[in-house]
Amino acid sequence: MWELLVQPMEFPFMQHALAAAVISSVVCAMLSCWLVLMGWSLMGEAVAHSILPGIVLAHIFGVPMALGAFVFGMLAVLLIGGISGGSTLKHDTSIGVVFTSLFALGLVLVSRTPSETHLTHILFGNVLGISQQDLLQTAGLGLATVAVLLTLRHSFVLLAFDKVHAHTIGLSTGALSVLLLALLALTTVTSLQTLGILLVVAMLVVPGATALLLCRRFGPMLAVAASSAAASAVIGVYASYWLDISTGGSIVLAQSGQFALAYLFAPVKGMVPRLRRRRQRPTSERGEPARPIHKLLDVKDPA
Repeated sequence: MWELLVQPMEFPFMQHALAAAVISSVVCAMLSCWLVLMGWSLMGEAVAHSILPGIVLAHIFGVPMALGAFVFGMLAVLLIGGISGGSTLKHDTSIGVVFTSLFALGLVLVSRTPSETHLTHILFGNVLGISQQDLLQTAGLGLATVAVLLTLRHSFVLLAFDKVHAHTIGLSTGALSVLLLALLALTTVTSLQTLGILLVVAMLVVPGATALLLCRRFGPMLAVAASSAAASAVIGVYASYWLDISTGGSIVLAQSGQFALAYLFAPVKGMVPRLRRRRQRPTSERGEPARPIHKLLDVKDPA
């Protein structure tokens, strides 16, 4: 058993992969708590898909990939806000229009641009090929994101639960929303090589949803989401090594498995405990069973 854990870590590329996967997953998980509470899960998907043309253009002009991805992530946010505010279209409709259009633009640019980077690496990540420089970049961006989230934690929580009250006490809800969306774009860039622009969507939603089923307060929710994501990263990296399967897919499947367990067995919100409590409630609490019609009418049973 010990050999199963130690042997993969003898290779530097596995050490880099594990560190990058844990960092990316934890950052995504912490942000996912706010996205789930604010109903912004679809926004995470929009930003993740919209950065593809930024990645390709960054390659064409020889600028850092992270810069191009971040610029197009913010462009997507601004376009969605502009279309929603300047028309009668609903917010989710604006999201659908923007992210599908930008993603399609990215696919066209990929098809017309020769590159050594395969499209599958962009879409699904290539964590096993991460270099030490990439790892340092991931760690730096992740640390910056977590620092901002924790520093402004109380303001972001108030924004998520009661935007009107936040505005009343003098908080700039518009600026906080834009900052949170900027952190979303930055987090997507951080997780790009680890999970890819498709699978990162799962880690921006599932850890927060898992923690929400298990916790009643936001502080523990953050801790549970981060711990759950870190465990998924470790399980996914080891599974990809021993089973020769996709690393990003393994990480997401491990996280989805934890969500399934929480959905079924969470002490308060789990389906199994809720069914058990419903069966154990006294009849008076459940309501009396329906009485036959002949008793309600006070007549003899026709039989």
